Amino acid sequence: MALRLLNRPVQIALDIAILSLAYWLAFLFRLEFGIPAPWLNVLLVTWPYVVLMQYTALAMFGVPRMSWRYISMHDVVRVLGAVAIANAIMLAIRITGPLIGEHVSILIIPLGVIAMNFALAFLGLVGLRAVRRLQGEASDRRQKEAGAESHRVLLIGAGEAGVMVARELSNRPDLGLQAVGFLDDDPNKLQSRIGGLPVLGRTDDVRLVAERKHVQRALITIANAPGHQIRRIAELCREAQIETKIIPGIYEIVGDKVNLSRIREVAIEDLLGREPVELDEDVVGASIRSRVVLITGAGGSIGSELCRQVSRFGPSRLVLVERYENALFEIHRELRQLFPDVPIDPCVADVCDPARMEQLFAAISPELVFHAAAHKHVPMMEWNPCEAVKNNIGGTRILGDLSDKYGVQRFVLVSTDKAVNPTSIMGATKRVAEIYLQALSHRSETKFVTVRFGNVLGSAGSVIPIFREQIAHGGPITVTHPEMRRYFMTIPEASQLVMQAGAMGEGGEIYILDMGEPVKILDLARDLIALSGLRPDEDIEIRFSGVRPGEKLFEELSTDAEHADKTKHPKVFIGRVHNPPAWESVVVGVEALVELAKAASTDHVRATLGDLVPEYGAARPPIARTTSPRGEPVVREQRDELSRKSGTTRVPN
Repeated sequence: MALRLLNRPVQIALDIAILSLAYWLAFLFRLEFGIPAPWLNVLLVTWPYVVLMQYTALAMFGVPRMSWRYISMHDVVRVLGAVAIANAIMLAIRITGPLIGEHVSILIIPLGVIAMNFALAFLGLVGLRAVRRLQGEASDRRQKEAGAESHRVLLIGAGEAGVMVARELSNRPDLGLQAVGFLDDDPNKLQSRIGGLPVLGRTDDVRLVAERKHVQRALITIANAPGHQIRRIAELCREAQIETKIIPGIYEIVGDKVNLSRIREVAIEDLLGREPVELDEDVVGASIRSRVVLITGAGGSIGSELCRQVSRFGPSRLVLVERYENALFEIHRELRQLFPDVPIDPCVADVCDPARMEQLFAAISPELVFHAAAHKHVPMMEWNPCEAVKNNIGGTRILGDLSDKYGVQRFVLVSTDKAVNPTSIMGATKRVAEIYLQALSHRSETKFVTVRFGNVLGSAGSVIPIFREQIAHGGPITVTHPEMRRYFMTIPEASQLVMQAGAMGEGGEIYILDMGEPVKILDLARDLIALSGLRPDEDIEIRFSGVRPGEKLFEELSTDAEHADKTKHPKVFIGRVHNPPAWESVVVGVEALVELAKAASTDHVRATLGDLVPEYGAARPPIARTTSPRGEPVVREQRDELSRKSGTTRVPN
């Protein structure tokens, strides 16, 4: 602070000197360095007044209080405004002076002098501050470079993001990254200079350029590049034996600056990347803003991201339903920090507990429900089919019935591509949940909507974390089958499209998200090994373990009967079943399933699932259709009893 106060008088003196020099030079230039006596008299008389008036204008605009070391474009505009105002007053006096009388002729300044004084004063004031800023930055750079190891970096992509990165690298020598030039496939950019750096060639030239320029690292600076392009560049860099990193997407670049702390290794998400999802903000915002939103499975991968995305749109209240206390604690703590203005209620609750769920619905009266709670692991549910029925079907039934009872406006079920022609317990139970909500939608004011998509990259227990763990332990990576393919999307992308589809639904629809092209799991494993700096089949073994119970080689996103059509959103398709099953039959079948699950009758659960979902492709034990382990006709008797109670006909075998 003391140093700043000591410098202030010096800065004032320098500003006055600049203004004085500009005024004298304006007269000298105007009169070609030969000032006649009359004009010299005008100069000497007006000089102090002109300087005082200009400095007063600077003070009014706050210019003397600005830091010279950190002058910005905003500061330059303020200097321009102050100098313009002062010279405009001089111009007004010049124009009106002759009209007043000859006695003010001593104040008449030539128009050329005023124009040149304006330009010289502005350039002098800004130039002096710019020199100070450059000197300070150079000093900082020398200090940082003294303690930083420098690596020569090749920037791949000379677009807007690349220029931003080049600029920030020059301002951040502490990162130890020295950009030597760009590579870009645009022929118009070759052999040119962009952002002060040369464009050294195409991306295919990375090996030659790296050797010629002694480059140790490459930085992919193509914002939102498609996955196939990043894959090709990453492979070229690996062949050139240089380390490869990538900048974040353009959506993370704010205010013409890129956060260089976000520079990271190329990830598998980059190789599988597609065009970024663009939400219809108006439609989604209108469906969420100022509404009470309840999200089940709030601590899971999809549920937690839904919480983040929903909070952006300002719900009047956000209710988090999660049965795992630790997961609920983490997402609640995160949301409170990110969205302090959103009222958030963390509720430890199980969707399979009807009393607890009714208590919540009665207390909060939700207007929008996102149901993301589910058992999702295919092999695990093959071992525990009754638990899959309790959670995926029973929990959905409880929430659906309560939503109808308490007047929820919109209910969105998060489903899966495994519900299409299911071969697994998990897929079949999710399909039954879809069927139940479709049937319920025809007799309810609530708009029940299902959103169906494939695998989510990086979700808990998914293939990517498993592969990474296997690589970290030195292998082998286990792949079930060389032809196994799956659809993939990122967690934020899936969550955003769930909200988009939910906002569009009118009730009874199944929305299908555009998952792009299916990816071979074997290719995924090879990519992850390569991204870890290792060689597939040499450093890390890939071992085929065989298809697990309930799995199929290819997943589907819709059935032929659903007639998936395009919607207004390019990433969302809609499927409608024109002849949905009768409500009475669905109620009887679901009730039978839930009761069988409570009795832990595994074989009967499989058989009844097959009755409700005829396309369910799993083998169903013959005895499960009619008899219990003691030879009793459990399923049929239960159905008949339920039919008598409800006055409906039972589901035919």
